[in-house]
Amino acid sequence: MPTVANHLWRPSNARYVQIDGFVPTPRGAVVAPPLALAWPVKDPGDTLDYVFDIAPALAANPGDTIATLDVGISPGNPGDLTLASAAADGARAVMWLTGGQAGTLYTVTVSVTTAGGRALVRSIALPVQALSTAPVAVDALQIPSGQALTGPAGLPITTN
Repeated sequence: MPTVANHLWRPSNARYVQIDGFVPTPRGAVVAPPLALAWPVKDPGDTLDYVFDIAPALAANPGDTIATLDVGISPGNPGDLTLASAAADGARAVMWLTGGQAGTLYTVTVSVTTAGGRALVRSIALPVQALSTAPVAVDALQIPSGQALTGPAGLPITTN
């Protein structure tokens, strides 16, 4: 009979994104737009914690924390990715996401308001692939081990 393990829970750094675009820049400097936010690929059978950190937006405001959190997921059809739960941990929004359809790129939109009255809305890409039985597409670029080479959204890079 298995023994229940007691753990001290901490959000995973493997599924962590931080808000970008709040870095001071010199006047007149040409600044490239921030990269699109994306989490690593998720399997449809996984239920995992995903972290969105807004600390850079609160850098000059010590003590300001997330007061409210709203999470929207698109697409939102039956069997698609769902939010199991969400919580705030200081400047981090922690979301437990489950399910999803293999081969679908989901957009998780996080709307946050802070105790200081700030409001932030960002969308984060979350690709879902069948990782336990992921066949390599015929036209996918492959690394020497035979796995598909993937782009920033976690989808295979193909020759087409």
